[in-house]
Amino acid sequence: MAAPTDPRPPTRVTVRPHPTLCPDGLQFDARPGRKLVDELLAQGIAIEHACEKVGACATCHVHLREGYGFVAPADDEEEDQLDDAWGLDGQSRLSCCVRVKGPALVVELPRYSKNHAREG
Repeated sequence: MAAPTDPRPPTRVTVRPHPTLCPDGLQFDARPGRKLVDELLAQGIAIEHACEKVGACATCHVHLREGYGFVAPADDEEEDQLDDAWGLDGQSRLSCCVRVKGPALVVELPRYSKNHAREG
């Protein structure tokens, strides 16, 4: 028996160019409901995630430049972790806490991370 397909259309994710992680930028279709960090990693973008993607650090920090209103707002725990992110702004989120949703997301990767122990 075939697995049921997700009736929600994919979210078009645009990653703005980043000098080391994604020099040319990237566009791809992401599966709604998945963590943004997992979708970035699946596309070969080596975003750091020192806490094993549980929202306990700020190394997977991203800026959601468009589509911010489609994803659930940050909870108090994520907000506390974001305080440690480099280059924090009003569109900052932890990509391990963002569930992909909506027609499109535009993501900007910060130039630096405060990661002290890089995962493989």
